Amino acid sequence: MKIDVLIAEIGSTTTVVNAFNGVKEGNEIEFLGQGQAPTSVQEGDVNIGLKGAVESLKQYLDVDVLEYDEMFATSSAAGGLRMTVHGLVYDMTVRAAKEAALGAGANIHLVTAGKLRRTDLKKIKNIKPNIILLAGGVDYGERDTAIHNAELIRELDLDVPLIYAGNIENKEEIKEIFADSKAKLYLVENVYPKIDQLNIEPTRKVIQDVFEEHITNAPGMSSVRDMVDGPIIPTPGAVLLASKVLKEDMGDLVTIDVGGATTDVHSVTEGSEEINRILISPEPVAKRTVEGDLGVYVNMRNIVDLIGIQELADRMSIYKNELEEIIENHKPIPKSDIEKRFVEELTLEAVLTAVQRHAGKLRNLFGPSGKSTLAEGKDLTKVKYIIGTGGALTRLAKSKEIMSMIAKNNKGDGLFPTREAKILIDNYYIMASLGVLSKKYPEAGVALLKKSLGIN
Repeated sequence: MKIDVLIAEIGSTTTVVNAFNGVKEGNEIEFLGQGQAPTSVQEGDVNIGLKGAVESLKQYLDVDVLEYDEMFATSSAAGGLRMTVHGLVYDMTVRAAKEAALGAGANIHLVTAGKLRRTDLKKIKNIKPNIILLAGGVDYGERDTAIHNAELIRELDLDVPLIYAGNIENKEEIKEIFADSKAKLYLVENVYPKIDQLNIEPTRKVIQDVFEEHITNAPGMSSVRDMVDGPIIPTPGAVLLASKVLKEDMGDLVTIDVGGATTDVHSVTEGSEEINRILISPEPVAKRTVEGDLGVYVNMRNIVDLIGIQELADRMSIYKNELEEIIENHKPIPKSDIEKRFVEELTLEAVLTAVQRHAGKLRNLFGPSGKSTLAEGKDLTKVKYIIGTGGALTRLAKSKEIMSMIAKNNKGDGLFPTREAKILIDNYYIMASLGVLSKKYPEAGVALLKKSLGIN
């Protein structure tokens, strides 16, 4: 059987392969099916998992031979893209650098503001980051902090790619500092070139390029790279990319991805003019937040603690000891009705908490001239669509009902999506794949996404 495109999602635990036909212009776009297998990092070769997923796909399609014209891939194998971020002032350059890193699909393990201390350097060594992002100072502004931090990081003698995205005046100095180091240096435009001005897209692009060049050397990944056409990008970055492509076609949106370990929220919206006029500090059009404590399997107990075990038992109309037994025997994929009910409550709490953390809010200030209202954080009030993806929201029967609670959960000061926002589900669970596909075939990517979302 001949297929146009295969797209592999190489995760930390599972590898999925999706098959598509008709991606060339003028053809009928079709999602053929999906195969999956354990990623096989522990076996020392992720290629084993990829081959297993292809075999699974062949069984699904009931074919002995599978040929394809092109293959693309995303990866979060080996724990994803670990980064540390270091800037000057937290609410300015540090936050801008953090937005760039998260939007590129990174998992941020350490954020520091100001001059690095010995304890910070110890943490960097223990984290063993895949990439270090160094920023600090607006262009032609403060210089010393970034130079100080660069010199300390250089002394660590790490064989880790370093991206400098700070004050433009420091570039030559940073070059000198890392001239003879193991670290490969990337010089990028300042993420915060002027007060209240973000410039994060150049850094996002370089982070993904660095990921491809340096991080795909996980065991067996080199052979995967030989099979793939185009770049291998971080899976969360692919979801944000898909959201950005959809926004251009459909309008402002927010994508919620509830997984076993984390809950990610991706929003693509300029917000309202009214809120922008009173916004304390700028927000990126495309924003990603990752809640590492909110997962419906690995981090299930964190969510149970957020709700409270007695409150959760009351919601499920069961006794506390029954709930404790369900918690003790919790599985990655719920089977019985009561297990599904349990995961629905976990998912609801994960969605509401993650959106509350992602969205901005209004603040009332009182001064000599009376009350004034300011806004801080991301404005989601103009979002037209709320999209659910990830294992939980694409498989639970009450996913739309869960996401409809977002607007109802607004206590009046949150910049949440309104009740008018339409709720859509990524029924095929292919959003990350189509983010990758859209880099080369944007029209096909949008068409397939719309099919998965149930839009004609």
